[in-house]
Amino acid sequence: MNLLQPLLFALVTFVSVFWAFRSAKKIIRNIRLGKSASIKGDKLVRWKNVLLLAFGQQKMFRNPGVAILHLFVYLGFVIINIEIIEIIIDGLTGEHRIFAPYLGAIYPLLINSFELLAVLVIVACILFLIRRNILPVKRLKSKDLEGWPQSDATIILVTEIILMSLFLLMNASDTLLQSRAVSPYATHASGSFWFSSMLHPLFQHSANSTLIIVERSTWWLHILGIYGFLNYLPTSKHLHILLAFPNAYYASLNPTGKMENMPSIQQEVLYAMQPELAPTTQEGVPPRFGAKDVQDLTWKNLLDAYSCTECGRCSSACPANQTGKLLSPRKIMMDTRDRLEEVGQSIDKNGEWKEDGRSLLHDYIKIEELNACTTCNACVQECPVSISPMDIILQLRRNLVMEESNTPAEWASLFSNVENNFAPWKFSPTDRENWIHQS
Repeated sequence: MNLLQPLLFALVTFVSVFWAFRSAKKIIRNIRLGKSASIKGDKLVRWKNVLLLAFGQQKMFRNPGVAILHLFVYLGFVIINIEIIEIIIDGLTGEHRIFAPYLGAIYPLLINSFELLAVLVIVACILFLIRRNILPVKRLKSKDLEGWPQSDATIILVTEIILMSLFLLMNASDTLLQSRAVSPYATHASGSFWFSSMLHPLFQHSANSTLIIVERSTWWLHILGIYGFLNYLPTSKHLHILLAFPNAYYASLNPTGKMENMPSIQQEVLYAMQPELAPTTQEGVPPRFGAKDVQDLTWKNLLDAYSCTECGRCSSACPANQTGKLLSPRKIMMDTRDRLEEVGQSIDKNGEWKEDGRSLLHDYIKIEELNACTTCNACVQECPVSISPMDIILQLRRNLVMEESNTPAEWASLFSNVENNFAPWKFSPTDRENWIHQS
């Protein structure tokens, strides 16, 4: 047996897995930069969310046509990659279609189903490319996606088409070599497959040596493309392929739109009402009210940022965005991820976090964006994996109000009325019923 290919394949596999593991560790570290969060609730409900939202893509089916195409791509990605297991074993052992003799008649059925999915993935990706780059879909033409986000989506779609095409070409050349009894392809004969056999006319007049070159080239390019995608994933919005599952599991089970109280504020109010409970000495750094930078957000907020699909359904449903306001929930999540990546790169460079004079608030997300939010929760309802841009907006806005006293004049008047009159209106409690006596 020629040992060169298994050794080369083992080296490529090790390097690819090593770099992917290294990137994964950095992402986990970045998420852990967030504050702790107590996430409780029924585990059965959480697993139901995983099955319905992540696996079943329940929210996607509000638009059935797009959902079905997305399902093709999703199933193709998940199921076809089962075939990668055989490719890896073949590559490490120097064998060819090692599963064929063990699975018998089941093997051709499996490969045929993989080929069907491959064709469906190609069709879906072509339609998505047309939809994204040609058709006037407003949420896919937003300024939020200018530059890298638009290129990122196109790169992935084109890559999927290439990988699936290589898979079909590999099978077509392989089965032709089997039919010609060329070793080692005829050792574990698998027979022809439905879709790849349609490509046989392209190669039927080719010499065996040419077919071997085609088969080996497509085999190597296919697996290298898979490894390349594995290492591209951490830098792409398509990281949601993996993170959608934990994100759906840890999604809030509270009633829709419920806002979390701030323990630090409750504590300050308690000390104001009962001064004898207040500590006489200050221990450590006082807690920040709200959030100014990514480290002030919870780890779940940061997981949300990495899980964002950048689909724009949140922004399309946002009333502020649709009426021309600066706010875009999608941009909020993209900005959070960008700032988190910036912080992570600083840690990589310096060995620890050092203040860089920048923050998520002001440098990435502007005051006008935050003040435009109506807290209607439409963005959370529309998100396919229940990401909550509103939670990040509220925490940043709380910092603006409570630490910077930065509020519109109308809000300041409202806050004053609530403080003094226990209501947003400028009437004392004793005068609220006077209107019923007016003629």
